[in-house]
Amino acid sequence: MRGYLRSLDPQLPRDVWLLQVGGVLNSFGNGMVFPFLAIYFRDVRELGIEVAGLAIAISAVMQLAAVFALGPLIDKVGPRATLGAGLVLQAAGFGLLPLVSEAWHAYALMAVEGIGSAGFWPSQSTLISRLTPPARRHAAFAQQRVTMNLGVGLGGLTGGLIANVGSPSSFTVLFALDAATFLAYLGVLFAIRDPGPEPALPGESRGSYGDVLRHRVFLGLWALNFLFVAAGYSLLNLLPAFVREHSQVSEREIGAIFFVNTLVIVIAQLPMSKLLEGRRRMRALALMPLLWAVAWLIVDASGYWLDATTAFVAVAVAAALFGVGETFHGPAHQALVADLASDRLRGRYFSVHSASWGLGGAVGPALGGLLLAGAPFTLWPLAAAVCLAASVGAVALERSVPDDLRRIPRATRPTAELEPAQLGIGHPG
Repeated sequence: MRGYLRSLDPQLPRDVWLLQVGGVLNSFGNGMVFPFLAIYFRDVRELGIEVAGLAIAISAVMQLAAVFALGPLIDKVGPRATLGAGLVLQAAGFGLLPLVSEAWHAYALMAVEGIGSAGFWPSQSTLISRLTPPARRHAAFAQQRVTMNLGVGLGGLTGGLIANVGSPSSFTVLFALDAATFLAYLGVLFAIRDPGPEPALPGESRGSYGDVLRHRVFLGLWALNFLFVAAGYSLLNLLPAFVREHSQVSEREIGAIFFVNTLVIVIAQLPMSKLLEGRRRMRALALMPLLWAVAWLIVDASGYWLDATTAFVAVAVAAALFGVGETFHGPAHQALVADLASDRLRGRYFSVHSASWGLGGAVGPALGGLLLAGAPFTLWPLAAAVCLAASVGAVALERSVPDDLRRIPRATRPTAELEPAQLGIGHPG
């Protein structure tokens, strides 16, 4: 435990830590809901797995549609204000889900949630980047992963105890609690300052989306992230429906599986971030989809040959492998996006980057839902193949990354040499 605590980075500013507190609250609510969304639409509202997959995909589509309009807004109005607006919309989208009785209700509310998500993710990432010195951004994004996954894991475990397909009111509790956590994060935002972008140099252009879309290395990272989301992250939403139907895994066990995934991330993320300092970003990033490919093949095999307790154990192992892979993303990928972006265009960079999450999150569940309905055991080997392709792509992209950004920075000074005002913990901000 002492070694783990030493992995925490006291050089991060106080406001970054406050953002992470808000992230824990918010992700706890999301953790309760996300593992059970597909089950809720299919089994509680009896809308079918195709509708469930499409509703989840619509959230991602709306995120994609709104994100380009929000990028300039983040740069002009500020990430703090746009993050607050996104939280309100997401609270409304999830909080009203108990009213769903027809497919179009699900589509409409998930669309509202998707628009809110379009403001949430790039605003939060831009705010973290503004508040954190460049040399510590990988640590900031790594710790963000820890806090958010801690909330997701605890939420998933709690959701598994609350959710009961035979009791629709249990899902009403889940959605109401989730909406409350978005509003709690909104309260935390009032204690956080937005330092604004660095002053423009004389004659410096404000820039535009054209500058972002001409950045070839960034576009390569965008394409990789699309594959990561479509064949990785987004399929976690469909995992519960698959294992419940084909492996007879219960709701409580599904919650426990997501908790295992999160526990691995919480334990491994900070030591992994420290271990990666000084190492090549893209080589580290290539390991992530390799681990995911193995995880998806285990899931597929569990549906073929295992059921009940044995299937639960196998899928929990797969979730743990998936979690280890996730620990590479924050320090290796997300921090690189922040470093590639100019300060005055960072909102646009993260908005375009967020579109890779939106598009991948639409393609993955939409195609995955169709495959689960017609050929469920085809989904996971296909996803594994895409993950292998993404790993090859990460290695190939390394030669295009600027020399000074190819390696994750090391801490330049030990904590003992810092002035008290520079410490984010235990000192006035």
